Amino acid sequence: MLAKDILIDGFGRVREEVHTAVGGLAPEGLNARPGEDANSVSWLVWHLTRVQDDHVADAAGTEQVWLTGDWAKRFGLDLPRADTGYGHTSAKVARVRVESGDLLLGYYDAVHERTLEFIGGLAAHDFERVVDERWDPPVTLGVRLISVLSDDLQHVGQAAYARGLVQMS
Repeated sequence: MLAKDILIDGFGRVREEVHTAVGGLAPEGLNARPGEDANSVSWLVWHLTRVQDDHVADAAGTEQVWLTGDWAKRFGLDLPRADTGYGHTSAKVARVRVESGDLLLGYYDAVHERTLEFIGGLAAHDFERVVDERWDPPVTLGVRLISVLSDDLQHVGQAAYARGLVQMS
């Protein structure tokens, strides 16, 4: 099995879990915060998607789906267009509200497809390409993609947990 096949499988598993966490929830459930400073399902899925979109676009040398697909306008968030949610305060988390799960899943699926397209076109030597020299050691494409996958898995697990808490109340 090739590294790209493993990554494609991993991102496919994230997609399954994103759809499970979001599917069937009304806007009230998507936007509910299980605690005063807790993250909502909508924020968690939006954030993991924004980070994936940002990082994959940067590595691929392309524009983010958020901008080219007009998703920033469709979401209409009171945040800068380039915001990914990194370092958000509780007040900023509260600004990420969605009107429907379909909107959230539409954006996620568009980013997912772009990610698979990018990974599917990679050769084994591509994973060694340095994509970020601000770290010691510098970050390779392979390490960056694993980092995104890890972040996605953590946040989608949190979204599933938040969904469970919201449904219990």
